[in-house]
Amino acid sequence: MPRTTDGDGTPVPQRLLAAATRLFAEQGYDRTSVQEIVEAAGVTKGALYHYFGSKDDLLHEVYARVLRVQQERLDAFANADEPIEKRLRAAAADVVVTTIENLDDAMIFFRSMHHLSPEKNKQVRSERRRYHERFRALVEEGQASGVFSTATPADLVVDYHFGSVHHLSTWYRPDGPMGAQEVADHLADLLLRALRP
Repeated sequence: MPRTTDGDGTPVPQRLLAAATRLFAEQGYDRTSVQEIVEAAGVTKGALYHYFGSKDDLLHEVYARVLRVQQERLDAFANADEPIEKRLRAAAADVVVTTIENLDDAMIFFRSMHHLSPEKNKQVRSERRRYHERFRALVEEGQASGVFSTATPADLVVDYHFGSVHHLSTWYRPDGPMGAQEVADHLADLLLRALRP
């Protein structure tokens, strides 16, 4: 059975994901071979197939790990005992920050999602839909209570915000003029202004 860690204690699945993420970001998913991934991770193909059934599974996990974190954080914001404006603003800013913190993952995903198998593609769409629906429920809660304007349908408000989030990987640069939190604050404020009654 493959070793679960290397000399520095890094679990093999994390090493494989780190190597795959770097190579997919640098070369593209379709131009990266399984052999390159295992060599970069310092493991055998057997180890890769022990943890991931295929290169497709690695691509799916690159995105899924970020979405899992974002979903947990959104659930925490949504369930907090705070006014709706505060909860929505926190959630809106958080998805920006966590996307910027995982910019390679986001870029890989949006550039390579079409390479996923139909089954994995369907699974990812379902996971994303769950996230978007929970976010939309916050907008709808504020609209139903009269805190937010109902002039724009909640679906459109959510699509507007996530359109901005999904394009971060095309323009945001860590060495640019704005940090992650600053961008997050601006985008969250734009969203709240659009919902003002």
